[in-house]
Amino acid sequence: MTNKPIYVERIISTDMDTLWYYTQTPDVHQQWDLRFTEIEYLPKHKESDLQRFLYRTNIGFGVSIAGEGETSGVQEKDGSRTSVLRFASDQWISLIREGAGFWKYVPMTQGVRFFTRYDYRTRFGVIGKLLDLLLFRPLMGWATAWSFDALRLWIEKGIHPRISLLRSLTDLVCTLVLCMIWIYQGVFPKILYPETGELAILQGTLLFQGYESLALITMGILEVIFGLLFLIMGLNRRKIMYIWNIGLLILLGMSGVLQPELYVAPFNPVTLNFGMIALSVVGLLSLPDLPRASNCLRRPNRSRMEEEA
Repeated sequence: MTNKPIYVERIISTDMDTLWYYTQTPDVHQQWDLRFTEIEYLPKHKESDLQRFLYRTNIGFGVSIAGEGETSGVQEKDGSRTSVLRFASDQWISLIREGAGFWKYVPMTQGVRFFTRYDYRTRFGVIGKLLDLLLFRPLMGWATAWSFDALRLWIEKGIHPRISLLRSLTDLVCTLVLCMIWIYQGVFPKILYPETGELAILQGTLLFQGYESLALITMGILEVIFGLLFLIMGLNRRKIMYIWNIGLLILLGMSGVLQPELYVAPFNPVTLNFGMIALSVVGLLSLPDLPRASNCLRRPNRSRMEEEA
């Protein structure tokens, strides 16, 4: 079983020296790269071009994975640069045993084409390879791509990666909470337990007379679908979902005029809708200039490779 190497590419509007500084200075590198918590260069031998380094990654609950590696940089005749590295970890909890890869910097009219390709060997035999294939490698690829785009925003627009991370987490929380609320409201009060009040509310509107149960189930299914759309839609369409959510909640709130007593009931729709609208507004405010892994190229451009060859 052989897994494909990880490849990520992004064009960054900057000059070569600036990008080299942001990616080759340890205390700067660790600020934008999700894969590392700390990077430390070791004293360099004068007779060697290799730079040895230590790295550490916190994985939560006070546990961290540490390793070491070595890197060297080369400047090509065409003005491009290459940074080659090898890395390894002796910790038994580290899925990665050892690996190698490179960073390539190619000057272009619109900036610098910055791309990486790396691969590694895993521990734990077949189980480790399966875990890598199904979970770890996709996560590493996503983290690399997200980090490259966060680096771009830092260099091009001055948005620090820490701010980008907080805004991404804000969008994630808003998305997950809204998804959960819509699915919960669709499944439990409408589909599974309509007798707890939802059916009586619908009957009180005098709509769908004789078909209230069917209408309620249909509404529940539509709410579940709408909730799932928050997870299915990518960031490019997240703005549309937030706007639709606000519009639907306003319409649902206005429909309460058919039963004004709902406005003063405990846990009434007004407070729920207001909270969900507020989450949508917060989500909308977090969207501009949000780092996206999808902004990066995840496979080599064959036509460009043929031109360079």
